[in-house]
Amino acid sequence: MPRPEVLERIKAAESDADEIVAEAEADRDERIEEARQEADEIRADAAAEADEYEAERLAEAREEIDAERERLLEEGKHDREELMASAEENVDDAVEYTIDRFEEAVHAQT
Repeated sequence: MPRPEVLERIKAAESDADEIVAEAEADRDERIEEARQEADEIRADAAAEADEYEAERLAEAREEIDAERERLLEEGKHDREELMASAEENVDDAVEYTIDRFEEAVHAQT
């Protein structure tokens, strides 16, 4: 094979190789960009899910707190009513005791 033909074939092979490399690099860059976009979408989806979970958990916690608050208020109301009833029961005894002490003090002075 004559030398110019060999050189032409070498140049053609190099040109083909350059095209193949360029296509491979372009394909690589495209795949990298697609992977980055997919990663961004995954991160966005995960952030949205985390926000949704946080909102749900916060709502549940508020419901639990409200229920506990109501329970404590009812318990306090019940305790107060019992104390008031107990105090009312003791009023007559306390008045009688005070009058007896007062009368004893008055009789002791006379």
